[in-house]
Amino acid sequence: MLSPSHIKQIRSRFPVFRNKVYLNSCSQGALSDAVRQSFNGYLDTWDEHGSPWDLWMKEYEGARATFADFIGALADEVAIVPSASAGINSIASALSFRARNKVALGAFDFPTMGHIWLAQRPRGAEVVFVEPIDNRLPAEQYAKCIDSRTAIVPVAGLCFSNGWRAEIKDIVAHAHAHGALVLLDDYQDCGTRPIDVNALDVDIYVTGTLKYLLGPSGVAMMYVRSELAKSLLPTISGWFAQTNPFAFDVRSFDPSPTARRFEAGTPPIPSLYGAQAGVRLLGSIGMGNVAAHIAELAATLICGAQDLGIELKTSDDSVGPLVVLKCRDAELLVNKLADQQVVASSRHDGVRFGLHVYNTAEDISYVLEMLERNLDLLALSKTAAAHT
Repeated sequence: MLSPSHIKQIRSRFPVFRNKVYLNSCSQGALSDAVRQSFNGYLDTWDEHGSPWDLWMKEYEGARATFADFIGALADEVAIVPSASAGINSIASALSFRARNKVALGAFDFPTMGHIWLAQRPRGAEVVFVEPIDNRLPAEQYAKCIDSRTAIVPVAGLCFSNGWRAEIKDIVAHAHAHGALVLLDDYQDCGTRPIDVNALDVDIYVTGTLKYLLGPSGVAMMYVRSELAKSLLPTISGWFAQTNPFAFDVRSFDPSPTARRFEAGTPPIPSLYGAQAGVRLLGSIGMGNVAAHIAELAATLICGAQDLGIELKTSDDSVGPLVVLKCRDAELLVNKLADQQVVASSRHDGVRFGLHVYNTAEDISYVLEMLERNLDLLALSKTAAAHT
């Protein structure tokens, strides 16, 4: 476990905490001194050298290696893409939807997942939604929707609107038993605990740097299992997807044999500087330490909310990082919290608190005090409501 003094030292590297109680890492990670310095470093190279593409290409490949190491993959298994949507679209374009045309898509997935797979219907895809039970989406629900015609099972590792954690190992087992691929969207969790894509046994893993990885927007990483990558030929492509991008041959289409074939155009060099700095900062803290601290904060917030009689949207045994409380007016509550320097966010009827390693028990105590002042905007349990 991290000591209070260590947490304080980490927190001091994020200037937002000088004025705010920042609990919105589920939308955007806070800016650290390390990430700011990395952007300045990029600007220095541009200013000094003008167009040092040899240097920037080393940074680009360095980012690939950094990302791969962080998730337990090989560098050749990682594509650097501008967004999770771009990476998933590239995968979708590589599927034929002939013998296998079903997509078993969880109702808890982020909307972009639905948009991408529903857009494949003119190509023959049949999208089947895996429906929740009582605000939960157990693996058994996926099993009911997976069969020999299922091509792929996209899964949100953590639901953006209620914090439900997917039972990914059981989902993978069900999918693989029927020969279906599994694509894990881990955007709402990556950066809060150790990740090993080989242990997860997923075929494709996608995440981005702007949330819990503490980086900027414009960068996502996508792991594709080596043998699978070689068998998929995306129709969304570009010069950086080629074996040699610098061949400059307009008549040649020669996709890289690595996961780079799922890339497209010029990589976002400035964002790659910032993205690596965020990942390295987390690595220096230790992902086991990060996970343990977040779990403690989540338990404290959940227990405090229950003591106030607030209805949870998140499971009461959640280890975080996302805790969602049910509201009567979530948007107004977020505004009320902002008036008291608390940064949170809302989705549908829930107020979301995204916890990270820089948050403290004092943050939780303060936000619980603010929630108690605004109980009229929250959904209360029947027992609590009877006493108000």
